[in-house]
Amino acid sequence: MLEDGKIFVGVSRNPDDSINKPEYLDLKFGNRHGLVTGATGTGKTVTLQVLAEGFSRAGVPVFCADIKGDLSGIAAKGEPKDFLTKRAEQIGFDDYEFDQFPVIFWDLFGEKGHRVRTTIAEMGPLLLARLMDASEPQEGVINIAFKIADQGGLPLLDLKDFSSLLNYMAENATELSSKFGLISKASVASIQRAMLVLEQQGAEHFFGEPALKITDIMRTNNRGYGQISVLAADKLMMNPRLYATFLLWLLSELFEELPEVGDPEKPNLVFFFDEAHLLFNDAPKVLLERVEQVVRLIRSKGVGVYFVTQNPLDVPETVLAQLGNRVQHALRAYSPREQKAVKTAADTFRPNPAFDCATVITTLGTGEALVSTLEAKGSPSIVERTLIRPPSGRVGPLTDAERQQVMDRSPVLGVYDEDLDRESAFEILAARAKKASDSDAAKQVQPTEPTEGSASGRWTLPGFGDDNEPQAKSQGRARSSGYQRETVVEAAMKSVARTVATQVGRALVRGILGSLKR
Repeated sequence: MLEDGKIFVGVSRNPDDSINKPEYLDLKFGNRHGLVTGATGTGKTVTLQVLAEGFSRAGVPVFCADIKGDLSGIAAKGEPKDFLTKRAEQIGFDDYEFDQFPVIFWDLFGEKGHRVRTTIAEMGPLLLARLMDASEPQEGVINIAFKIADQGGLPLLDLKDFSSLLNYMAENATELSSKFGLISKASVASIQRAMLVLEQQGAEHFFGEPALKITDIMRTNNRGYGQISVLAADKLMMNPRLYATFLLWLLSELFEELPEVGDPEKPNLVFFFDEAHLLFNDAPKVLLERVEQVVRLIRSKGVGVYFVTQNPLDVPETVLAQLGNRVQHALRAYSPREQKAVKTAADTFRPNPAFDCATVITTLGTGEALVSTLEAKGSPSIVERTLIRPPSGRVGPLTDAERQQVMDRSPVLGVYDEDLDRESAFEILAARAKKASDSDAAKQVQPTEPTEGSASGRWTLPGFGDDNEPQAKSQGRARSSGYQRETVVEAAMKSVARTVATQVGRALVRGILGSLKR
């Protein structure tokens, strides 16, 4: 039943429960995305494991999140168990063999896998605002902060860098509002409080360096198997917004960094987005529109995105329409919403005249699903009632010792396990603030009138229209108001402005979801 260029998903059955035919997912359509749905306990995790193993065996790297810890067993060779051998016999799977797959474990907290981080600058304002659940005014302030940092050459690597920039904005809100629009001190204070909440929830572990390189989740081993990157998400799920934002950032990075490849013979990477409803719950309209755009366009980068969730209604219709490969496990239909979900799921399949989809969805057994994949010229196959094949890797979690053994022979061992705290916005501003403070102290000993060519009391960045304000005007203000001592942060930022004034074209470019383009 194993065929080159295809992933064996399972065997379909006729209405009388006799064996019909093998069901496959064609690798050349693997980047046309997919959906795995079903109620709790119906077999979604095993289906995810079967698909991940199939892609890996074909040399396709895989990234997936391990919500409950069960998926870690894919790193170990499967063990004979009654329900596995029974399913193999039931579907006539004579080629069934146990195998183990190359796995790299990742963990934002560094406890059950290698540390995985990004920088504030790489995440961008849109996703950071989503992470903070920012209001529209707060999102505006966050965008202004990134604008200042991007054009001012201030690396925003971690939360303390962003906090130092917010402090400057709060102290100079009136002046900055004349350049960028209203900056409310209340909005800045709300963002700072949100940052404290993020720190308490562990987000500080996510921001910093060394940042994850996309190439490290796109590896193959010496057997030609694609590496399966497994994100330990059991602790991360305590903060669902951080989990969803992290996966969305990773998807954005793939979109921005990978080149166009059209329709390859097999995907360059397959990305499983488990608990997908967390991505769309309460998401603002602009974010949903951009997610839809990324899902639509990332196919040409050779990346397949597979959403895994309980209810097909969890995924917006605009995204659902782009998911070509579908596996629908059983749904319950007790409430009106559940009944609507059953109808939605049934209506998305190409009908099979042998049975009624809506009726079958509520009667499917564990490990059984309705399957429809793309075939021929990319058209969906007729939906079939399918018994999912047993996986080759272990079904169930690894022990702590087994997980550590996998990490000890990891190809990224030692690369991400130690924090790197290089000079960034926090250190730059602190150093320049000290220098400016020392200079101010010297001026206080012998105060002098401003002379022609001296710096005005305002800082500027190139390209905002006030770089060449007449000196006479600024000097007039200085004489009329008398000597005004600058704040430490204001003096530091003036120094930043002077430093970058000669760096033409330094402004950074951001992509669809606000992440940096390289």
